[in-house]
Amino acid sequence: MPFRVFFWVWGLVAVLLAGLLILVGPVAAQQPAVPPAPVPVAPVPGGAAATPPVGQQAELVLGRTTFPINEYFTIALRLRGAPLERYSAFPDIEGFKKSGKSSTTTTRIVGGRATVELLLTQRYAAFAEGDFELKPFSLTVNGQVVRSVGATLHVGAQVAPAAPSAAAKPPLQGIGSLDQLFGKPKPQDYIEPRDNAFLALVPDKARVWVGEPLHVGLYFYLAPADQGLLDFHRFAEQLPALLRQLRQPSAWQETFDETDIVPDSVRVGGKPFLRYRLYEAVYYPLNARPLQFPELSLQMKKYRVAKSPVEGADNRLVGYKTYRSAARTVPVQPLPPNANAPAVAVGRYRLLEGIDRTTFRTGQSIGYTITLEGEGNLTALPLPTALVLPGLELFGPEVRQEITRQNGRVGGRKVLRYRLVARQPGTYRLDSLLAVPVFDPETGRYAALRPELVLTVQGRPVRPATEAAAFIRTDPFYAQHIPTADNTLQARDTPRQVRRYTYAVLGVLGMLAVLGWWRAGLPRG
Repeated sequence: MPFRVFFWVWGLVAVLLAGLLILVGPVAAQQPAVPPAPVPVAPVPGGAAATPPVGQQAELVLGRTTFPINEYFTIALRLRGAPLERYSAFPDIEGFKKSGKSSTTTTRIVGGRATVELLLTQRYAAFAEGDFELKPFSLTVNGQVVRSVGATLHVGAQVAPAAPSAAAKPPLQGIGSLDQLFGKPKPQDYIEPRDNAFLALVPDKARVWVGEPLHVGLYFYLAPADQGLLDFHRFAEQLPALLRQLRQPSAWQETFDETDIVPDSVRVGGKPFLRYRLYEAVYYPLNARPLQFPELSLQMKKYRVAKSPVEGADNRLVGYKTYRSAARTVPVQPLPPNANAPAVAVGRYRLLEGIDRTTFRTGQSIGYTITLEGEGNLTALPLPTALVLPGLELFGPEVRQEITRQNGRVGGRKVLRYRLVARQPGTYRLDSLLAVPVFDPETGRYAALRPELVLTVQGRPVRPATEAAAFIRTDPFYAQHIPTADNTLQARDTPRQVRRYTYAVLGVLGMLAVLGWWRAGLPRG
């Protein structure tokens, strides 16, 4: 009976489709297609301008838009009236690569009032010649949004700098007379001021256990008054050598995403400093071998200041200075002997648990989830030790892991999804089924994280599952629909019958379609 109903339904659908083809086909063939009318698009109103901080003036200055490929394109941020505390990243330009930043601080005294102007410049190197589009962009500077309309960049062929030739240019007239009259100009004298800056490698612990996380940061400290004396010099080229020296063959390493080097304000020895975070990582020692960090060096630009400043000139001379950090060694302690659990999780963890139902019966599939979260090496965290409870079967787990890196710490969570099937009624304490052995580095003691749920199962005893029935699907879709699925037996030739009726319906539809096309082509009287 179901197959007959199926056949008549498809036949009715075919008749309706054929009728529509017969009626609509000729009309559609005689009438020309009319393009849809354009839909007017309303302009998008611009956003409201951000209110700048009191006294702060910020603007974006674009460099030359037409330049050879061997020169940089620049985007400069000019800031007056306030110190630079925070700013968003400069935009990425398609066809260009960021090639470092430079900053210049200028102090002007007008009418006895000092004004400090900071010029922060981002350089871009072009990959190839041609025309490129710099789309409109914005930067957020100390909470103020500064916008630029963009530009079209023309990158030309490489231009070799022309060497000056004495024969090509005649000597200037009267120089000898001026020198004799006024005397030769004296060379400008420059002095090198003393700076308050240093490079430091800072671990957050003096001693660690095997497997305990150790945060290590490489920082450059600079006194706020010396911002105009120092600048970074090709830091992107120096960073790979620093990273090679920081690697530890006896430790698992989790690095942080590289971001723009933005200073934060700290106090060292009671004095204010600007701290530039150059690199940071978390190390997990794999054995008791000490972590040894060698002496690191960083070359910086250091400006020499004119002894007699000239108004309107930069009054600075570029020089270089190398800063070195002290070598550090962090001892690693082996874990105390523990015969009960050879593999443990080292760190600070807690166990959370959840279950997908509130009433339990024998033979039902129960979804049970354990979440281990905290600070430690989640990748090396061992799975819970599963024990045997008579009358209760355990399947799984499915493992899902999430790692977070924030504020110099690495943590996250590990989610374990199990399936429980009770074969006998009764009360089951899950703390005697699963246990996670851990070692707390702060207390130096072992512990075991155990569940707290207690299941009260009702129903009749169920025979142990066979090999075919023991497989329980853990996919969420099947886990939701299998308990309510229809288990009525079907005939074994059902697929063959469905295929036969499908071919018949397709044949009828094809004949009706041919008839409709033939009728559509007949001339109308």
